[in-house]
Amino acid sequence: METANVYGWSENKGRTEKIIGNWFAKGGDRRDKVVLATKVYGNMVPDDTPVWPNHDKLSALNIRRAVDASLKRLQTDYIDVYQFHHIDRSTPFEEIWQAVDVLIQQGKILYVGSSNFPGYKIAQANEIAARRSGTIGLVSEQCLYNLAERRAEMEVIPAAQDYGLGVIPWSPLHGGLLGGVLKKEVEGGRRASGRSAEALANTSVRSQVQAYEDLLDKHGLEPGEAALAWLLTRPGVTGPIVGPRTAEQLDSALRAVELELSQELLDGLDEIFPGPGPSPEAFAW
Repeated sequence: METANVYGWSENKGRTEKIIGNWFAKGGDRRDKVVLATKVYGNMVPDDTPVWPNHDKLSALNIRRAVDASLKRLQTDYIDVYQFHHIDRSTPFEEIWQAVDVLIQQGKILYVGSSNFPGYKIAQANEIAARRSGTIGLVSEQCLYNLAERRAEMEVIPAAQDYGLGVIPWSPLHGGLLGGVLKKEVEGGRRASGRSAEALANTSVRSQVQAYEDLLDKHGLEPGEAALAWLLTRPGVTGPIVGPRTAEQLDSALRAVELELSQELLDGLDEIFPGPGPSPEAFAW
């Protein structure tokens, strides 16, 4: 189960953590059956309030305050994976790890992960952690990664693999673009919206998505399930983050776990959505 302290946004910051906390409070060993992850970085002050140092990012003080606030909203006494939502260019990792070590000793968090980190920051974070006695370092990286957005393959995923981090892709369907959006237009008259609509306004992207849906139709597969199953074939990937709105969407996501993609299909997907290639060969000789 994954969230962030700022989710809910604006006047609803912290709302998703509260929803999870209310669910935990119903008992039935709910908390013990869940691997809980949340994130820290964004400020939690009201929108019309000035943001001062230590109100956001990864200063030691903000980390300590943010953990306590998240624990209260989540109605639990520990967080399994506490994630840095973004890099902090102002705070050295020596300070960040000092705060993390204290929180681990206190039992408030078990492990720490990153999100939206470039490869060099993953390396920097874990090299500095390695120089500190007893500091575990990052155990996971949550990055934007899907068939249509494969730049993470150049630096982020190789760095994660070399340092033993699990990769947790977010937006696995690229804002719905890989979820059968054109098929839904034809069958149900449901128009694309948000990021998908903006992308489909580009004729080359629309043609690419049409080729993707046609290929999966040929193999008798649902686009959304295939996109998730593809991620599960990728080296280093622990599991994509899904955000189903309905029970049907949740069932579809679960079916992807059992889906096996043929090499013919994988090759076809690579033709439609080619990756950048290995680093540094992708951008150098």
